[in-house]
Amino acid sequence: MSNTNQTVAYTDLATFPDYDSAQALVDKLSDARFDVTQVRIVGNELRSVEQVTGRLTAAKAAGKGAASGAWFGAFAGAFLTFFSSGLVWIVAILAGLIVGAVAGALYGAIAHGLSRGRRDFSSYRSVEATDYTVMVTAEHAVEASTVAAGN
Repeated sequence: MSNTNQTVAYTDLATFPDYDSAQALVDKLSDARFDVTQVRIVGNELRSVEQVTGRLTAAKAAGKGAASGAWFGAFAGAFLTFFSSGLVWIVAILAGLIVGAVAGALYGAIAHGLSRGRRDFSSYRSVEATDYTVMVTAEHAVEASTVAAGN
């Protein structure tokens, strides 16, 4: 795709309350062999949402740290097996897993303690839109409307 520095005019084709419905319309256009490179889905009125998933204690922080540390340690141990032969690879992976888990648990517990209760909960963040508009380039609007209508 080249950058031609030209402004492309888009026209609203349909607006939906959820992303899946907007995606279904684009899929319908694609199934009808419409050039979907002329289509965009626009999320309107974006907002950041943080979903609290529970209380975060030192033990939970240590557990999460241990899990991520174990993965890293196992990966590091697997990497070290490239430089060994025989059954040493099992020992390297297990040692990496154990050392990683212990280091991760310590890091998680210490980091939680240093926060001094400022963030004693776990959560995840997402960006949500109030609705989704399927837009199409102005020159393809009539064709897209016909396909969307099912005719």
